[in-house]
Amino acid sequence: MGWLLAGGLLAAGQAAAQRVEGDTAQAQGMYEAEVQVNGQREAERKTGFGRALAQVLAKLSGDRTAASRPGVAQELRRAEDYVEGYDYRQDEGVSASGAPTFQTTLVVRFDKDSVDAVAAALGLSIWPEPRPKPVLWLAIDDGKGARLVNLKQNNVVRPILSRAQQRGYRLGLPRGSAAEQAAVGAIWRGDSGAVARLSARYSPPMQLIGKLYRDEGGWKADWTFVDNGRVLSQWSSEDASARIAMAAGADGAADALVKRYARASEAGPSGSYRVVFVGIGSSDDFIRLSGHLQGLSVVRRITPVRATADGIEFELELLTGLPGFRRLADDQVLMEVEAPLDTGTPVFRLVR
Repeated sequence: MGWLLAGGLLAAGQAAAQRVEGDTAQAQGMYEAEVQVNGQREAERKTGFGRALAQVLAKLSGDRTAASRPGVAQELRRAEDYVEGYDYRQDEGVSASGAPTFQTTLVVRFDKDSVDAVAAALGLSIWPEPRPKPVLWLAIDDGKGARLVNLKQNNVVRPILSRAQQRGYRLGLPRGSAAEQAAVGAIWRGDSGAVARLSARYSPPMQLIGKLYRDEGGWKADWTFVDNGRVLSQWSSEDASARIAMAAGADGAADALVKRYARASEAGPSGSYRVVFVGIGSSDDFIRLSGHLQGLSVVRRITPVRATADGIEFELELLTGLPGFRRLADDQVLMEVEAPLDTGTPVFRLVR
């Protein structure tokens, strides 16, 4: 584990970036994210907003594929609308050749209510807070014998700790007592029960148990995730890089936690719905309404059905039904009014 520890310390040295102009901006919390950008130009910033929102939705839902879900890409393009504030951090490091390197990081803070509305409207599952902090019991054999990584060696496991934070939760480490160091044997033979008993002093009673070792010129890790004595998931990861093989443990644990604890958003079923719009007094009003409807990520298709003296009835093909439509219909443009009792069809007034 000697080279891993040295590599971890080197990475930590590079990450301990020099702050310039007194700038200490860092992403904290579920609704903040940071992304690397090539500069502070507006185009770079807008692209960065989209990537940051993708990170936040992934953390909020626990779904690493959240950005590819239907309707999400459209919301990422308007991420700027949900930004509460942003800042830049200039990080200085050292390259492998010893030359100084500089990296600009955009730190973005999003409005909680707006992001929650988007997630709910698009039917993303929500992984509620507070979230557990499982204990990581990781034994590493780099060819010199297996050893347990403890709290004092957290730089060694920085890749998996960072990946866990990207997935919206944190991992703890054992203190490294003599009894805990002796748990390496249990980890190596897959005795999750013995590790769980040893971990009883920590809270919550969750363990991510892994062994990382050299395999066919690369690295392989075998993982077990235990929740209150119950094995929720087992998987393996391998890569030429020990860091990548290690980081995959956080993904597997997050997937197991989300599967058990995330709850589905209260969104309606997809389908076609009739909606009446009133307050349309001109062709300009009709164009404005049509443009607004086409811009909503929950609206897949709009079809005018009939026009009356009171308004226009549309058939809307909706991704998550009327609940999703109501969440994203901007009340600065559309205001729902009481529907006639004889039809039950929702009625929205175009706000002028």
